[in-house]
Amino acid sequence: MTSTIQSMITDSQAFQTLDLPIQCSEWTTSDSESLYRTNDWGQGYFTIDDSGHLVAQPHGSTGPQINLYEVIQALSEHGIHSPILLRFSDILDNRLCAIQNAFACSISENNYTGNYLAAYPIKVNQQHQVVEEVAQYGHQLGFGLEVGSKPELLAVMAQTVKTPDQLIICNGFKDAQYIEAVILAHKLGRQIIPVVENINELDLIIEFAEKHSVRPRIGVRAKLATTGSGRWASSVGLKSKFGLTTSELLRAVETLENHNLLSCLDLLHCHSGSQHQDISTIKQTITELSHVFVQLRKKGAKLTYIDVGGGLGVDYQGARSDRDSSMNYTLEEYASDIVYRIGSVCDAANIEHPTIITECGRAMVAYSSVLIFDIIGSTGPDDLIDQDHQPIEPSKNEPQPLHDLYAALSAFNDSNPRLVEIFHDTVRAREEALTLFTLGYLSLEQRAQSERLFWTTCSMIQLACKHLNEVPEPLLQLNDLMSETYFANFSLFQSLPDSWAIDQLFPIMPIHRLDEEPTKRAILADITCDSDGKINSFISPQGDPDQTLQLHQLNKNQPYFIGTFMVGAYQETLGDLHNLFGDPHAVHIKLDGDNWSIEKIVRGNSISEVLSYVQFNPTQLARSLERECEKAVQHKLMTVNESRILNQFYQSGLAGYTYLESKQQHP
Repeated sequence: MTSTIQSMITDSQAFQTLDLPIQCSEWTTSDSESLYRTNDWGQGYFTIDDSGHLVAQPHGSTGPQINLYEVIQALSEHGIHSPILLRFSDILDNRLCAIQNAFACSISENNYTGNYLAAYPIKVNQQHQVVEEVAQYGHQLGFGLEVGSKPELLAVMAQTVKTPDQLIICNGFKDAQYIEAVILAHKLGRQIIPVVENINELDLIIEFAEKHSVRPRIGVRAKLATTGSGRWASSVGLKSKFGLTTSELLRAVETLENHNLLSCLDLLHCHSGSQHQDISTIKQTITELSHVFVQLRKKGAKLTYIDVGGGLGVDYQGARSDRDSSMNYTLEEYASDIVYRIGSVCDAANIEHPTIITECGRAMVAYSSVLIFDIIGSTGPDDLIDQDHQPIEPSKNEPQPLHDLYAALSAFNDSNPRLVEIFHDTVRAREEALTLFTLGYLSLEQRAQSERLFWTTCSMIQLACKHLNEVPEPLLQLNDLMSETYFANFSLFQSLPDSWAIDQLFPIMPIHRLDEEPTKRAILADITCDSDGKINSFISPQGDPDQTLQLHQLNKNQPYFIGTFMVGAYQETLGDLHNLFGDPHAVHIKLDGDNWSIEKIVRGNSISEVLSYVQFNPTQLARSLERECEKAVQHKLMTVNESRILNQFYQSGLAGYTYLESKQQHP
């Protein structure tokens, strides 16, 4: 070889000898926007400013901006370090208004005479601060709340003390105690509707209504024939676990009529599914539900509400497609289809238009939360690439695979490169080297030499592919093969369980250095031990899933922060305590004019708290160690000062954060 490996990698002249076109252009923030698809999934809530920082725009593209990197720096000065969950109150408010406006426009355009309200299903995110904000902002729009369990009912009943007119819809299985509490809540002036999921619940409602002399508002859930779509398709249809069949609906009407309570039947409900990616499924569901509504009204039911359930999707990929993590429709189309179809069926039957209720919790809260974590290190083939010196040609008595690897690397001097052939030769030679090592015919030094030759050649091929108009199919695997692992300071199982459990795609990108070209391809691994806590599916520039994410070279003297977006729905409440990593810090950010302020800081779990969750007594633990140190001092195994240092570490550790605290994060 006539030139060093370093010069072949960095010098564009090396590629001119390979007849490859050179593309030299300065990286801009626009390139980062295209790479990470910020404008596609961000819905105007996130963009990149001129300094290369990601900013939030809670009021949309024309409103004030919040620099996420500056927020993280400010929190660090307050002793709050990543991982941090940022909640943007103004984005939440904006989402509720957007949903309200979409239905208001559709009602006007379709001459619909009924009203609309949204009910927030608190199972989507039951964190008190989130429920409180949704209830507050939603009440101003006439929105209600939905609960699906006894604990959720207890939370919401207390939450609405100051807003007794806020509608509460009670879904899910109910026991006698639950139903009696709902009946008694009517006497507190609560606007509460228990939804009958099975006939036994209806019998209990009637029993307690008569016992306490209450004429309750009652809802029934219809079990529709229309099937769902997407990941949760099986939760819909005749095999769904909730709802009444047609025969049971008729029986419920007859039972209510016999007890002079048919006029109390106020709401018809259905479960249409979750995260609908295809609008056609929604249309079919609404049409079927509307006909059930009309038939029940004709039988004398009051029915002022028609609740179409959840299902409004969130376009995590920004692909506007029918993929699982996307949706092929807009909020406006969703609202228009619902209003039009309900109105059309009612008009044909000469039935008064009902108030429409949706329970689209994901679309309400997903955008408002961002998880930010720091990268604590990386590993990958870079350390195995021979960049500083020219590899030594193997001696004649070296095993043949080493000669083959060296020959493949030397082939880059040819004027007409055969990249695919070189790659195949390199892969085959490496496999032969590994076989010889397992048979005992290759030393550790020889194996290390084979690895350096292999990874250096792959690096050369990968770099050459960047200059090709079309990459040959056999070489497409190089990006994954050459990818690094970036270690992220968070727990996937605590903060992003859907990424692990159902392969949910979330938008993930750096929040700074976006005016620099990202030169690394990586997957993300969390800090849980001996687990598959990693993210290896990302959104590509084309909107398709990609196995690696383009990131920047780590700088040992500066922290590197990654943001995961649209995590406000389900992630917090589904998370677990794997390795006893607890809740991260949650910080509420609010706009004050053109400036932002920290509205509330909810500190993440301390080690003491998570230990108590699994029945450890932190006080007893600390005392046990203290006694052991005292004995060690008595037996002169440690000094008094050493005992003090260890006990102080233990005490401060119990009070500390469950996550790692990098020195780079401290101001």
